[in-house]
Amino acid sequence: MPSWMLNLMQWLSLPEVGLSTVFVVAFVSATLLPMGSEPAVFGLIKLNPELFWPAILVATAGNTLGGAVTWLMGLGTHKAVDKLRHGTPTELRALRWLERFGPKACLLSWLPIVGDPLCAAAGWLRFPFWPCVAYMAIGKFLRYVTMTAALLWVFPGGLPL
Repeated sequence: MPSWMLNLMQWLSLPEVGLSTVFVVAFVSATLLPMGSEPAVFGLIKLNPELFWPAILVATAGNTLGGAVTWLMGLGTHKAVDKLRHGTPTELRALRWLERFGPKACLLSWLPIVGDPLCAAAGWLRFPFWPCVAYMAIGKFLRYVTMTAALLWVFPGGLPL
């Protein structure tokens, strides 16, 4: 690995900037951009084990806030489509099954590939905002704890470089 990349990784894992980096990466990865935040969380915790719970909580907060923004994007898209259709309500048959679960469907927002669009779909379907955010936070928190603990168990001595 090039030395500049090692230096950058070490700088980003410093406790002073590491938690803010985790927040930004977790926030961006919860939007519809294809990006994962687990490597950033794992890297910070691996280099600073004392930051396990702060990193998990910061990543959960960033990822949940990003999910909330995605929910708002879905709501905005729904309103824009309604205006283009002269106020007639819109429905997508593919989203009907979500209506059966309501905000609880946001527990699955942690899933790869479908989790972020699920938050947008919840906004599109006008599910209540705060219950959706609460379910997103629970799902994302459990994901970060599980993924990070599993990675620490698989790579106890460190990652091979």
